Amino acid sequence: MDRLPAHLEVGGLVKAVNAQGGFATVLAKGERDAGTILVICCENGENSHLYERMPDLDGGRKWTRIRSQDSENKHDFQDYLAKRKAQDSDLWIVELDIANSERFIL
Repeated sequence: MDRLPAHLEVGGLVKAVNAQGGFATVLAKGERDAGTILVICCENGENSHLYERMPDLDGGRKWTRIRSQDSENKHDFQDYLAKRKAQDSDLWIVELDIANSERFIL
């Protein structure tokens, strides 16, 4: 199965969240067609969870929570994002700030 180009998927996420009254923004713009996409899901800038598509046993790729923000150490979450971006210049990072933001990817 062909993959939707990253820029179209990111653009669709941003438009969908904004249309529902939320706020979505691209924090890092990666490779236009095949860049990896990380999605930060939060509400009012709090309780952030980071998702990435990971291969599953059926050969597909599903969104998996790979990190959650610790309210006691918020810098750890940002440091992780910075490290990932430094390791992969093709990486997209998108923040979806809306109630039940996971509904847009899961």
